[in-house]
Amino acid sequence: MVTHIVLFKLKEPTPEGVEKARDLLLSMDGKIEQLRHLEVGVDLIHSERSADIALVTKFDSLEELQAYQVHPYHANEVAAYMRSVCASVVAADYETR
Repeated sequence: MVTHIVLFKLKEPTPEGVEKARDLLLSMDGKIEQLRHLEVGVDLIHSERSADIALVTKFDSLEELQAYQVHPYHANEVAAYMRSVCASVVAADYETR
């Protein structure tokens, strides 16, 4: 199993902007067959070092993660929108047994 975690810091983290981004991330559920787990969380602390939104996804293999990355809904809708509204994005990918 491969876990893919992404932390998003929005340019303008208004409640409406955070909600729209969260809802778009959650909209991948059922649209991308490679996704085995999808979790989206909104930051509660709001410290200077906090990200605004966290995305946790899980895949059966590295190949499935790579297929997700180029899936049209992810690449053309979700990732494109997130790039347009984010000041920074960091990710970590790791394998669990």
